[in-house]
Amino acid sequence: MDKSKKNKVHISYLYLPTNLLIMKKVVTILVIFTFTNFLVAQDLSKSPWHIQASNIDPANYYGITVANGMVGLVSSPEPMKVKDVVLNGVYDYYQRGRVSNILKTFSHMNMHLEVDGKRVGRREISDYAQTLDMKKAMLTTTYNVGKSVSVKQDLMSLRNLPYTAMSVIEIKAKKDVEITPINYIEAPNHLSDVRNLYSEIDRPHVLIPLMSSVAFSPGKKKVATSTSFIFPEKHGDEPKIIHEDWDYNMHLMKFRRKLKKGETYRFAVVGSTLSSVHNNDPHNEAERLTIFAKLEGTERLLNAHQKAWKDLWESDIEIEGDLESQRAVRSAIYHLYSFARKGTAYSLSPMGLSGLGYNGHVFWDTELWMYPPLLVLQPEIAKSLLEYRFERLGAAQENAFAHGYDGAMYPWESAEDGSEDTPVWALTGPFQQHISATVGWAFWKYYQVTKDKEWLRTRGYPVLKEVADFWSSRVERSGEGSFDINNVIGANEWEENIDNNAFTNGMVKTVLGYASQAAKVLGLTPNADWNHVAANIPILKFPDGTTKENKTYDGVMIKQADVNLLAYPLKVVTQKEDIRKDLNYYEPRLAPDGPAMGGAILAVLYARLGDAEKAYELFKKSYQPNEVPPFGVLAETAGGTNPYFATGAGGTLQSVLFGIGGLDITDEGIKQLDTSLPKRWRYLKMSGIGVDKNTFERKK
Repeated sequence: MDKSKKNKVHISYLYLPTNLLIMKKVVTILVIFTFTNFLVAQDLSKSPWHIQASNIDPANYYGITVANGMVGLVSSPEPMKVKDVVLNGVYDYYQRGRVSNILKTFSHMNMHLEVDGKRVGRREISDYAQTLDMKKAMLTTTYNVGKSVSVKQDLMSLRNLPYTAMSVIEIKAKKDVEITPINYIEAPNHLSDVRNLYSEIDRPHVLIPLMSSVAFSPGKKKVATSTSFIFPEKHGDEPKIIHEDWDYNMHLMKFRRKLKKGETYRFAVVGSTLSSVHNNDPHNEAERLTIFAKLEGTERLLNAHQKAWKDLWESDIEIEGDLESQRAVRSAIYHLYSFARKGTAYSLSPMGLSGLGYNGHVFWDTELWMYPPLLVLQPEIAKSLLEYRFERLGAAQENAFAHGYDGAMYPWESAEDGSEDTPVWALTGPFQQHISATVGWAFWKYYQVTKDKEWLRTRGYPVLKEVADFWSSRVERSGEGSFDINNVIGANEWEENIDNNAFTNGMVKTVLGYASQAAKVLGLTPNADWNHVAANIPILKFPDGTTKENKTYDGVMIKQADVNLLAYPLKVVTQKEDIRKDLNYYEPRLAPDGPAMGGAILAVLYARLGDAEKAYELFKKSYQPNEVPPFGVLAETAGGTNPYFATGAGGTLQSVLFGIGGLDITDEGIKQLDTSLPKRWRYLKMSGIGVDKNTFERKK
């Protein structure tokens, strides 16, 4: 190879690894080679655990994500490609306005394949199909290359290793051929000072080829990635690695192997990607983790990954009698499990780890929509979402100070440091203040489910106290019995700068009461002003008793549920006749092009009122119109194009868990209300619920 090629950065070196232990917050990707029998694609159309995509149209393709709460890999319609690699917790300023964006990092899981010296692309393949196995969190892609070879690839983001992914590729020869698998690392344009490196570490029993890239984000955060082949051959018999450094943004390593007709070769690549947000020395750590994963071996990684997902799926929702509903519910659970993990301080954005939608920021979508299902299914994962808010309490206090208030005012859009990250043109930043109450509400819900008093003392109450102090200073005390909350944006964002919004006022009343309860649980004396303020915040009504969305609301179309949230998840409106009255008024005014969560809330309410068929109808509407091809991933709105909308998945799950399933979070823990099943469902089982992993059922 010509090492003097223009625009080439090529640094080759050897070193002996001194630390093969996995360090926290590192991303590793593994591809492994061995001989095996090639598996033929199965018809899984009747499986409740699989989502199949066939007749794939690249022009109308919305990828599905395999993720482990840290690393998101978004599928592509192109063979052996990954559309995006999303790394949790890393934000920077690049190409997308004046606010931070979740950082799109090196693409290191992409592969090329050459057969008899010819590059394989879409035009050269047939029978292209992809299947997601939700039980194993594995995406399988299969295709044929003419009469030469058949290809099968299993892609996963390993659950047992928070920053690790693995792709296992099998190639079966239909005739005598020579294959050239190529792994390449490609840098996005916003990364600068890209350095490409290659080395080989020759140990007594293994050769470790190591391809790495290092660069800086616009904000000078260091990012690094490293990959390595793993072969089935004994040391000394491995294929020769060829490294090619094409330019600053891309380099590759490849090998050639001749296959006899009928022979199958199983292969893959190891890679690690991380940033200086996760480790002070991302370059060395990426390489250490690549070596660690390589030496762990295929079966150890596969077994541990599958065991970790088996443990997760002990908390599940089973539906008999309706395969479509079962698959949709499992898809929603799978995505929420994939986008978060226990033991972290990372939260969820509306699009999870499926791409750059909403800049990867954290909204109320987390606490009100995605958090409740996770709280009952996986309390430890829910705890991580709360830890994200706790660690950014200081930033929320600064935000309150900047707006002239006491306590903590959480930002509408939060990213790395917890300061306000909403674009200036969006009024939601300074005015959609209900998020501060919603955060406090979520903290008390965790205590209700877990009864963890030590957590309440060290985490829960500090947040609840600051949120309560904020609202005590925020209300306008115009007179006894009338403490107004003016100039806000409520859950219905189409009504801006309004006074006494129903949801905002209801959530504030609720969280002020929760703060007082928390203080008493801990043997503290609550601030008497909290209950005084709560008792004097108004919930406005129309003359006929219907709850009025805000002071000036005149019956216009609304974006999403607002008033109806007072009945669920809040318990501000509790009388059945009042709940029905609000449903009858606002359901026809719910915009058909709004986000799906509004319908999900109505489904919960109808189920709790005893109308299972209406609840089922709205459950279906909470996801079906939003599905896009070929996997049925959820867009934000019907006809939308920005998947995956994890917020909508949270709503869909709430309609089942807290609606048709009847679960209710109370001061006595998780209880089950008296609800019934729709005609299509024979049986509903909600297993692994709460800290005691209880089972709740509904039968005909």
